[in-house]
Amino acid sequence: MRRLATLSLIAFALFGQSEQRKPDRRVSIVAERFTFNPSKITLKQGELVEFVLTSDDTDHGFRIPEAGIDVAIPPQGRGEVRVRFIAREKGRYAFECSRPCGAGHNLMRGTIIVK
Repeated sequence: MRRLATLSLIAFALFGQSEQRKPDRRVSIVAERFTFNPSKITLKQGELVEFVLTSDDTDHGFRIPEAGIDVAIPPQGRGEVRVRFIAREKGRYAFECSRPCGAGHNLMRGTIIVK
């Protein structure tokens, strides 16, 4: 529960000052057929990161349970979703697909490592 309290989600114009701040880093993540590419992401503690999420096939979701992030990724050719957050504590955080996308849906996971 402590991690949840220390992760700040900044998605689409939340938290005034942070929305104005340029991200320290952008990470593009592609969802496709039960995988995220990349599925392992290493970040620096305190870094403001913007994830740019796209799909190479059908609808998918992107959820980081400990951060309260859960967004829909539109199907291929229908745009992208951008999510910003700051990981304030070191550790490992799981992310997963949150929209049923087929037989391998439960295997569609990744890890964020904050150093």
